[in-house]
Amino acid sequence: MSDIAATTVHEAYAFACMRCGYGWEQAYEIEHHVDGSGNTYVVYKADGERVPSPLSTPTCTNCGGHVVRIMRAGRVSTVQQLLRQQPAHPEKTVEEEPVPAAVPAPGTATHHWQLSDLLHPFHRR
Repeated sequence: MSDIAATTVHEAYAFACMRCGYGWEQAYEIEHHVDGSGNTYVVYKADGERVPSPLSTPTCTNCGGHVVRIMRAGRVSTVQQLLRQQPAHPEKTVEEEPVPAAVPAPGTATHHWQLSDLLHPFHRR
């Protein structure tokens, strides 16, 4: 079976595990194909490797959980920017660590954060 045509689009999604609170962001190349019979199908690639659709059954890369929230891309940078603008909190406990700024490897767009950091800017006192 050979492809008649293939169109590639680039999309990124943010993910947050509802089980462990781990978060990450991943960019995908989404190839839209049409086979010789006229049937369409989609191939997802992340970092050049074929992967299952992130929208079907996402899996947490930290704990393996399957209760994962999918959000639009850019949540990481938005939350990190808000966190940098806020003053330090004296009530911070020893267990809490600041979220390091993610520096993606060349050619990738993967970021990591904790769910509590995503929700913190919206917390009212």
